[in-house]
Amino acid sequence: MIRFFSVNMLLILSLYVVSACDSSVNQVVAKEVSSKKEDGKKGHLIPKIPEKLTYCGVAIPLDNFDIRERLDRELIINAHFHSSTIQILKKSGRFFPEIERILKEENVPDDIKYVCVIESALAQATSPTGAKGFWQFMPETGKEFGLEISSEVDERLDVEKSTRAACEYLKRAYTNFDNWILASASYNCGVGGLSSVINEQEQTDFFNLYLNTETSRYVFRILALKIIMENPASVGFELSEDELYQPIAVKEVTVNESIKSLSAWANQQGTNLQMIKVLNPWLVGNSLTMKGKEFTLKIPQ
Repeated sequence: MIRFFSVNMLLILSLYVVSACDSSVNQVVAKEVSSKKEDGKKGHLIPKIPEKLTYCGVAIPLDNFDIRERLDRELIINAHFHSSTIQILKKSGRFFPEIERILKEENVPDDIKYVCVIESALAQATSPTGAKGFWQFMPETGKEFGLEISSEVDERLDVEKSTRAACEYLKRAYTNFDNWILASASYNCGVGGLSSVINEQEQTDFFNLYLNTETSRYVFRILALKIIMENPASVGFELSEDELYQPIAVKEVTVNESIKSLSAWANQQGTNLQMIKVLNPWLVGNSLTMKGKEFTLKIPQ
């Protein structure tokens, strides 16, 4: 978070290379719907902007040609990022229920989950600048919002804890701007950076601000993913419920004593280190030292 070149952009660039080199990617989109031209021939799918669109309860002024075309750009790009978008849709089946629950508990609008999507594509990604996790916290920002980061533990990779930390950041930003669109934009460029632009240009509407390219496109990427994920079939992705990754049934184990070897501990629990790492990606070492606190680890149910 709070950087001008997000990990999502790097994922986008790398996917272009992969899709160009691997023709098998195209096979994944066997269900893609093709639009028809007037002469009856099939053409490329052209995603349509909905007649009405809101974000966090705020109506987006789609009658403005500039706003409409900026949104159209991001919608076209993401609708045709087949391998990336399909994986995001599949992962949403597993992770959205937990994220949505936390947003509701934290009194944050449900649409904020799309910030997480464009930050990391619902992957435990690491950016070149050192941001990590679903919400892409930088080390210093993560610690500021209560996330432990050490050689053994990196809670930026804990979906629940990092989501609550992101909620705290965004609620502070909302208090500053009184606007969820501006709060979301500040997740990219920082509250201070966005406030400076607002004061300099004397505009309080995000869509009227002249911003750097990354932040300017940031909100439109959020809106594009919202359109796609709320109605995947409308842009050519027809996934049935059983094709989505489902939440994993787990048992939670509270640990209050140091674990010298997670490998040995996993075996004692009837599982293995691979599964422990999958279910607890925030465990970055092979040991866990207690420092006056306890941890809750997930193991297969």
